[in-house]
Amino acid sequence: MTTRTLSDFIKAYDVRGLVPEQLDAGVARAIGSAFATVVAIPDGAATVVVGYDMRPSSPELSEAFAQGVAAHGLDVVIIGLCSTDGLYFASGSLDLPGAMFTASHNPAAYNGIKLCRAGARPVGQDSGLAQITRIAQEIVDGTRPLAPEGVAPGAIGTRDTLGEYAAFLRSLVDVSRIRPLKVVVDAGNGMGGYTVPAVLSGLPLEVVPLYFELDGTFPNHEANPLDPANLADLQRAVAEHGADLGLAFDGDADRCFVVDERGEPVSASVITALVAAREIGRAVAAGADPADITIVYNVISSHGVREVIAELGAQGLRTRVGHSFIKAEMAAHDAVFGGEHSAHYYYRDFWFADTGMLSALHVLAALGSQDKPLSQMVAPYDRYCASGEINSTVSDVAAATARVLSWAAARDAEVDHLDGITVGNRAPGTPMWWFNLRPSNTEPLLRLNVEAADEATMAAVRDEVLAVVRA
Repeated sequence: MTTRTLSDFIKAYDVRGLVPEQLDAGVARAIGSAFATVVAIPDGAATVVVGYDMRPSSPELSEAFAQGVAAHGLDVVIIGLCSTDGLYFASGSLDLPGAMFTASHNPAAYNGIKLCRAGARPVGQDSGLAQITRIAQEIVDGTRPLAPEGVAPGAIGTRDTLGEYAAFLRSLVDVSRIRPLKVVVDAGNGMGGYTVPAVLSGLPLEVVPLYFELDGTFPNHEANPLDPANLADLQRAVAEHGADLGLAFDGDADRCFVVDERGEPVSASVITALVAAREIGRAVAAGADPADITIVYNVISSHGVREVIAELGAQGLRTRVGHSFIKAEMAAHDAVFGGEHSAHYYYRDFWFADTGMLSALHVLAALGSQDKPLSQMVAPYDRYCASGEINSTVSDVAAATARVLSWAAARDAEVDHLDGITVGNRAPGTPMWWFNLRPSNTEPLLRLNVEAADEATMAAVRDEVLAVVRA
């Protein structure tokens, strides 16, 4: 095995590398051993659960990881093909630490690993991943054995959890009143093609499948619906079939994107507001006081999200961008739901983990329990005009940010520093606007998101701030 630097492809939250140049069976085996050392054994776990996506390298890599874990005397349960939220379900329901082999929406040349503790609790750089990287590097370099001598290896077995996963998701949403709907689903040759039939089976839905064939080479388009180009086939099919809505999943199906009956994308902020309202209602129906209900959203979610939460009497909690921050705040405040602009949606009743399929069920249940088309149903949640995320490559991130802060000070704008800078208009009698400008963690980029009361104001603020950033 060729020695390589693991920190090049083990990032803040997961492993994501080229196969086999960076990630191969030897590296996966070393990471499995390190995971047993850092997470499973200290946490008192006797078993680890492992799942994998449809990428050609996933079975071999997951088997090697399992061997690394088993070398420490621990048992391994391989649940086989699954979505990332399917692995979280197994980790949560079985109360086991786990590993999901996937590179999510990345191109075919990549694979990766998402790690979690029992109960689907995330493992990141500050919660074990840094130590895993260090120990795995020593194993790869040959300066540390795979496992201590004299340890009898654990057993590696298999288990199918797809049916349990589907039943559990269906138990979290009332689907009894869904009227007949036609829905186009673009699985992008990813794991949605495996999970959608299991979860939606038996509902009064006519499902028009796009690219349900599991194929980790992604022959039709990248499994990344965040790129508008990858929604084009879905939008066209919704129009051609006269469908009530369209759903798109990314490669590991932990994110869900929604298109209305006109083929227009429904923003993740609108879905966040819609599901937040439903989860608040569900908690109230179970006897909770609205004032004791918390919803989490990140700094670039629409102002409409916080308004909907406040109107329903619940508490909104704003966080930094990134699933580790969302999950940590949700657990700390026992939040019932959390949403991100990237279409990651998190649920207290799903071990505070993200699940695209549960979010799809919420949208279907909401639409199917009333008679309006989707565009009209979500209109009350779609309140402002947004720019979307705009990236600017800059030579000096700090200097560019300082210029924008000077621009804000000249306008007596409100500024906070929760994640990058968020600047908001407080001039009376003028249209609402705000923007967030935050640096990339890995590149010399600044990411700008602007929202305003109307399109003209949004465009004006966007263009002014971009000019200052790129000066």
